Amino acid sequence: MQETHYTEGMLRKDALAGKNIIVTGGGTGLGKAMSSYFLQLGAQVVITSRKIDRLVNNAREMESQYGGKVVAIACDVRDPEQVQRMLETAVSEMGAVHGLVNNAAGNFISPTERLSANAFATVIDIVLKGSANCTLALGKYWIDRKIPGTILNIATTYAQTGSAFVVPSACAKAGVVAMTKSLAVEWAKYGIRSNAIAPGPFPTKGAWERLLPGELAQKFDFKNTVPLKRVGQTQELANLAAYLMSDFSAYINGDVITIDGGSWLQGAGQFNMLNAIPPGMWDQIEQMTRNAGSE
Repeated sequence: MQETHYTEGMLRKDALAGKNIIVTGGGTGLGKAMSSYFLQLGAQVVITSRKIDRLVNNAREMESQYGGKVVAIACDVRDPEQVQRMLETAVSEMGAVHGLVNNAAGNFISPTERLSANAFATVIDIVLKGSANCTLALGKYWIDRKIPGTILNIATTYAQTGSAFVVPSACAKAGVVAMTKSLAVEWAKYGIRSNAIAPGPFPTKGAWERLLPGELAQKFDFKNTVPLKRVGQTQELANLAAYLMSDFSAYINGDVITIDGGSWLQGAGQFNMLNAIPPGMWDQIEQMTRNAGSE
């Protein structure tokens, strides 16, 4: 069997040397995985969320494990004033900022008719407005100081297709994708690139326990929606994110890169559910087809 390396880092150790990167929601889950790998590649990292105690603990843990510098800053991305203060603190601590990863998110699974207006708005405010607040703050900072910058937005595959039961998230992430593509054109003249990643199933303990509590996670096994029959490993996403934040991807701008093992393609095809038919039954189906054609 061929050896696999998808749980290993893929870039050379100095790939992000000299870069200072802000990762919203950077202290846990996928954000922590990306931040940790950025550190290993020579970057300094700012991690933000609303819970400062957890942030500080995770920052110290990451520094102890990987070296480098991690700055923990409490910030509610829904508040433009907090975002501006976070940026000013980041610049004060690091001297400059070169990259932004909009990873902070909020989501829950629910029939849409059960949602209150406030519940709908909460997801929009975190995902879309929060990403816009951070992007505007960093964009103005870079343009004013003539600093090239890199923006990476964490989207989702259903931003393009829509999805039942996560309508606020689908709406918000679709807006993030539109912002990604729009600014890739508008801000390229300033040396600012804008890209996005659309992950498929990457289960992380905190986020997925909130989305699918109790026995739901076992009942709805997402491996069954992926042609590769496995979910993603966090290092795979971190590898892609690091590449897009690095100068090795300097000619990639305005793209949304899907990393989902083929999951959304399997769900998009009208007859893809026929994968569930056992091999022996295809002989019967073929014979029935022939019989129908001869009538």
